[in-house]
Amino acid sequence: MKQFFTFLLLFLSYHGLTQEKPEGLFIGSKAPDFKAKDQTGQSVRLKDFLKKGKVVLVFYRGYWCPYCNRELSRLQDSLSLITEKGATVIAVSPEKAEHVATTVEKTKATYPVLYDEDMKIMKGYDVEFEVEETVLGRYRSSGIDIEKNNGTNGKFLPIPAIYIIDKESTVTYRFFDTDYKKRPSVKEILANL
Repeated sequence: MKQFFTFLLLFLSYHGLTQEKPEGLFIGSKAPDFKAKDQTGQSVRLKDFLKKGKVVLVFYRGYWCPYCNRELSRLQDSLSLITEKGATVIAVSPEKAEHVATTVEKTKATYPVLYDEDMKIMKGYDVEFEVEETVLGRYRSSGIDIEKNNGTNGKFLPIPAIYIIDKESTVTYRFFDTDYKKRPSVKEILANL
């Protein structure tokens, strides 16, 4: 009996220390307001953009991610179609400002691209997760140092999620997939605006 309680205690201790997987916000959830600096150093606040219309909020992993760069480039290429529907695109990343500049250079993004200092936005939207040491090692051996790129955000990345948020701060669309290779089409995003 004593062994059972010891095992139970160890199991609960281990389970309590492991990170819960992010679930993201669900449709119908209220989107938390946030404020962060964009690629030009300007302060961007969600509620200011929501006064004008819907926001397409995109979480991306970093300048080094080809899937993220393709997605951000497609959004830039279709930006006029999105803005015609009265919406604004805002992208958020854990990478430091100088790496956000690299993303903008690669993707030609003219919409706000934000550095999420201290992961306040990612935490608010429940998209952040800690990258396992073995995965970090594989990235390092490929020349990608996530911890260096992210600065104080360390070894955390977001699930590459997309939310459409209406003027009342309600999530009306969600794309949330732990497979970073999967992304919604621009056509799907437009259909939900």
